[in-house]
Amino acid sequence: MNENNLITKDNEQVIAFFKSLDRMLTGIENMTQDCRPMLNGERYLTDKEVSERLKLGRRTLQDYRTEGRIPYCQLGGKILYRESDIQRMLDENYRGAFR
Repeated sequence: MNENNLITKDNEQVIAFFKSLDRMLTGIENMTQDCRPMLNGERYLTDKEVSERLKLGRRTLQDYRTEGRIPYCQLGGKILYRESDIQRMLDENYRGAFR
């Protein structure tokens, strides 16, 4: 590199570097958006999150709670599900192929 060249914000490499930083920041923000700290080693999900993951309606989840098919915690009017309970329920109801 020539000693007389001054690198400015309009330099092609500087622009590429900052674009790269912007892409990394966007990626980190996307990864951490749904990240929640654990409470006593457990993650808790809302009914919206569970219904999206299981492809069930929120009304169906309510029916499952009423029927005692799915464990949950209720704090005031807020319903929360332990992620491990959801996984256990899926594992217990898994049916393998029989062919």
